[in-house]
Amino acid sequence: MSAVDLGLPRVPGTRGTTQPRPDNPALVDTFGRVATDLRVSLTDRCNLRCTYCMPAEGLPWMPGDEVLTDSELVRLLRIAVERLGVTDIRLTGGEPLLRPGLEHLVAEITALRPRPRLSMTTNGIGLAKRARAFAEAGLDRINISLDTVDPETFAKITRRDRLSHVLDGLAAARAAGLDPVKVNAVLLRGINEHEAAPLLRFCLEHGYHLRFIEQMPLDAQHGWNRADMVTAEEIFSLLSKEFTLSPSPEARGGAPAERWLVDDGPADVGIIASVTRPFCAACERTRLTADGAVRSCLFSNDETDLRALLRGGAGDEEIAQAWRMTMWDKLAGHEINDAGFAQPIRPMSAIGG
Repeated sequence: MSAVDLGLPRVPGTRGTTQPRPDNPALVDTFGRVATDLRVSLTDRCNLRCTYCMPAEGLPWMPGDEVLTDSELVRLLRIAVERLGVTDIRLTGGEPLLRPGLEHLVAEITALRPRPRLSMTTNGIGLAKRARAFAEAGLDRINISLDTVDPETFAKITRRDRLSHVLDGLAAARAAGLDPVKVNAVLLRGINEHEAAPLLRFCLEHGYHLRFIEQMPLDAQHGWNRADMVTAEEIFSLLSKEFTLSPSPEARGGAPAERWLVDDGPADVGIIASVTRPFCAACERTRLTADGAVRSCLFSNDETDLRALLRGGAGDEEIAQAWRMTMWDKLAGHEINDAGFAQPIRPMSAIGG
């Protein structure tokens, strides 16, 4: 399905505030936030089948002709950098390593001026052989998803026996200088919450920066249950049984993670409380799906189809203005904790983290 089928793209500016947008080239919204951090999904495909993301049989993937080509994607990123003030770009998926020719795409992105900071979130499978090439192409740093270091639990969560490949990818990223190498972990009640402290110990021993993330309602099955979510408070409690945690003195800014020094530092651990302590008021993100839809929020059910503008012959400024109007209409928050919250139609694998 296309963005039109799933996301109901709208005419920019027809929903939300009636307040006129100021003559400002940046991605500002009515709450004073400015989006400078762009998350870009390169594909909705993935080679794992994590239970909290998709069913065992996978999902219907986007047809190839609906996915942005490299030239289309680079054009949108150039518009974002040159006209909209984007300074940080993160490549996501699905699994971005499944995108053909990714090293070349990385080099094209880092050749943009002003040069954006470029990172990538990946499951790490196949990274071991490619980490150095990514570093040479200009990738600045990397986040690798890893919920457990126990092979049996890994296979249970991901439905694949690939833990060794992920660990090899982590080591290769560190060796290639893609620092800081961050690990993203989700704790699942009754499955791996007992591994909170062992996972932190593993990351400390190897020099990785661990970030725990509350499980969010972004699964394709729409089976998320708040009662099953391991909360940030619980994660802190689990870690505190074996480590002394104290608030990091560094300013958080728009970062999603609350950071805690581990045993007085210098190492730290982050906890991203997307559900129980949302950080929407400081959000700096805008999102682009693999099929060219721009979204103002991970949990939005509104999006604007930039691919149609691209392929319809629109100029750079027309595309930039459509992007600006999408962000101008951004809501105050994701509304997960409101009674009327509706889970996004697209799952996480189609939106991009």
